[in-house]
Amino acid sequence: MSNAQTIQAAYAAFANNDPSVLFGAMAPDIQWHEAQGNPLADRNPYVGAQAIGEGVFGRLLAAIDHFTAVPSEIIDGGNHVIVLGRYGGTMKHTGATLDAPFCHVYRFEGGHIVSFQQYTDTAQWAQLMP
Repeated sequence: MSNAQTIQAAYAAFANNDPSVLFGAMAPDIQWHEAQGNPLADRNPYVGAQAIGEGVFGRLLAAIDHFTAVPSEIIDGGNHVIVLGRYGGTMKHTGATLDAPFCHVYRFEGGHIVSFQQYTDTAQWAQLMP
């Protein structure tokens, strides 16, 4: 499976509330960077799957109902895979709707994700996240 196919499978599984494909593709020492200005960037870089699971995904699920990250395009650059898409969901504490574009940049080495960089509408995230 190519790196782009791995990422495509990860988003498909994530859409079914299954993060195992994404987490299974991570290198043990993966460096995960939320976009500067995103409230979740307060712990950048997240190192390792446990830190990412607790610090990013755990916090997202605690704050947002029906969180989605829907890709519209996956760009295969070999060891770099870029995903363009939109986030969605409903903020639990206010009922406000999250609808923000994203660009995710994954870097692979030896078939594993070694780094992730998020780009998104950080003003919207800062306004909506508690």
